[in-house]
Amino acid sequence: MAKKTASRSAAKTAVKKKWTGLGAGAKKSSARKTIKSKGRVSAAKKSAPKTATKTAVKARPKQRVAISHHREEDFKADGLRAYAKYRDLGIAAASHGLAQAHVIRLQGPCNPDEVSKLHFHDVEFQMVYVLKGWVKTYMEGEGETLMQEGSAWTQPPRIRHMILDYSDDVELLEVILPAEFKTVELKA
Repeated sequence: MAKKTASRSAAKTAVKKKWTGLGAGAKKSSARKTIKSKGRVSAAKKSAPKTATKTAVKARPKQRVAISHHREEDFKADGLRAYAKYRDLGIAAASHGLAQAHVIRLQGPCNPDEVSKLHFHDVEFQMVYVLKGWVKTYMEGEGETLMQEGSAWTQPPRIRHMILDYSDDVELLEVILPAEFKTVELKA
């Protein structure tokens, strides 16, 4: 029994030495030392003056924390579509327009004459996740797809798409970059 205790103690000591930098494995490789000692800098950084580098990259304002709790009164009919209510999650304000996120409730029953309009959004990124119900969509290159609770999809920038049908209880989470964008309706 004493032998097992001694070997466990030795193993703990070895692990402790390794992670605290006291053991043999704590030495940095000579390649790493060489790179660090040479202080390599890319050619672009060497040739660009320091002031030009700072002005070339536009600084974004610091993002804030956004917390949003479910409240029925937060669903507003003030979004892109007249047949939908939107619950803003505060992401646009917190990210200073970098992104937008909202929960969308499509109002039932679905009226295909109103909703089935081919369009695209001039965005950098768009993702949709079905929280409740289902929605049937058409996306250029994909055709018709039934998205059900738990389904998620991305829509590449400017992809032509439309909603074909949806359940009366559908709720979608949508994330878009940037927060402000243009939607273009197309003639079918």
